[in-house]
Amino acid sequence: MFNTVLSIGLVLAAFCVAFTALFALSIVETRRKKTLRREATLTDGAMVFMFDDDRMVDATPAASQLMASGPRYEKTSDWGHLANMLGARFPNLTEQMGDLAELGKLTLTASDGGNRIKAEWRDGLARIELVDLEGGSSAMPMDRLGFEAMQHELNCLRATAQHVPLMVWRENQQGVITWANRAYLDMATSAMDPDDIAAWPPKQIFEHAHLTDASELDQPRRVAVQLHDDDTRHWFDLHAVQAGDETLFTAVPADKVVHAESTLSEFVTTLTKTFAHLPIGLAIFDRKRQLTLFNPALTDLVTLPIDFLVGKPRLFTFLDRLREKRMMPEPKDYMSWRQQMSDLEAAAVNGTYEETWALPTGQTYRVTGRPHPDGAVAFLFEDITAEISLTRRFRAELEMGQSALDSFGDAVAIFSAGGVLSMSNKAYDQLWGNDPSISLADVNLGDAISTWRQTSMETPVWNQLKEFVATNGKRTEWSARVNLRDGRVLEAQFVPMVRGATMARFHLLDALPQFGALDIDRLPAEA
Repeated sequence: MFNTVLSIGLVLAAFCVAFTALFALSIVETRRKKTLRREATLTDGAMVFMFDDDRMVDATPAASQLMASGPRYEKTSDWGHLANMLGARFPNLTEQMGDLAELGKLTLTASDGGNRIKAEWRDGLARIELVDLEGGSSAMPMDRLGFEAMQHELNCLRATAQHVPLMVWRENQQGVITWANRAYLDMATSAMDPDDIAAWPPKQIFEHAHLTDASELDQPRRVAVQLHDDDTRHWFDLHAVQAGDETLFTAVPADKVVHAESTLSEFVTTLTKTFAHLPIGLAIFDRKRQLTLFNPALTDLVTLPIDFLVGKPRLFTFLDRLREKRMMPEPKDYMSWRQQMSDLEAAAVNGTYEETWALPTGQTYRVTGRPHPDGAVAFLFEDITAEISLTRRFRAELEMGQSALDSFGDAVAIFSAGGVLSMSNKAYDQLWGNDPSISLADVNLGDAISTWRQTSMETPVWNQLKEFVATNGKRTEWSARVNLRDGRVLEAQFVPMVRGATMARFHLLDALPQFGALDIDRLPAEA
């Protein structure tokens, strides 16, 4: 019971305190308004404003009439509206008023000396009085201040309209120009014949049908005009907006835009024609991984229908369809394939993807991924089946030729026209104790002769061979005998081949010749 009584007492006490505070505030507010009205009666028509921050909380009748008379922009505070009206006479008014709370009182004189502002900080409010010094009284005529504010705004609008680098003009309902800025008048003068005299209203630059379309369309109408003695057509974007009974037109120059669009169109046309004749399939996916561009070769290579590609499928949908068509390597399982495709996309974005696809159909594709601007990625599909087949056939022929050479009992070495060792057999490796195939660098004739001299006796045959290999034109086969350091004798035969190549064949004889290591009669004629 005691606690209940105590709670009720506390509530009543709090209510009394709140009521007392509200009553005190109402008394203060009433005193402020009475003081403001009493000051207004002391001076007939005094302009006094009371501001709480940027909000006007009270004003004399003359001050309220002034606030309602001048032009006011949307979302402008009370203080911003007053500062805009007084800004022509009191520059930097807002910045100077920012020190009022600290100074307590502030007096400002207009730039022309005809007005004065007396500002005072009272109980957290700013009291601002506007005094007319020219009239000899403490009041400024409301209509003159409002007129000056409107005149200032009118001058700003006129200067803006005359100096804006766009053609702006107004027409009445009959299509007659009632106002035009300097840019339009200059253009109209340029469009006139030199013998014509400028008159008002100025010449119509644009056709009436174009202006009607601009008024009816939501988007600007782009039109072209050709001036007098000017072969160049000038493009403009026409904008129209209804302003009362008249129509306000704006013509924005669009020459650079039209030129850029024309250049881009020509470039796209050239690029499209190039892509159309390109034998490599091209597929470009945007940053969302949707197909945005492809060429006819892609449809031939991947055998996907046109309607599917035109539908802008996503990358994984595209790859899924390739898998269904068996136009990509068959994966071991679907999960590994999805991971492989994710790796493919990441590698293509980094510009590192290049792979050869051996298809189940027997075809071979080279697939390359390349990054494009704005996060796009391009894939190139190239059919290299013929190239791979040719390479395999060439490799098979080389292996067969090498196998044939290895079956010979004689040592054989073939040198190109430049003197580089192209082929040799096992017998050659065994005879000279050197295997050229293990060398990473090219083995030329000089290197081979150095190896031969380490095993053979001194002989002029090697120098004759150098001259024979370096000879251009018709050559004749020749042979000679060479003594080895271990006492064996070689029958060396040198045969010219196609494209300037030379074959050196070494046959090991069973016995030494009777008349020395070299048979001079069997050397070539030039020896």
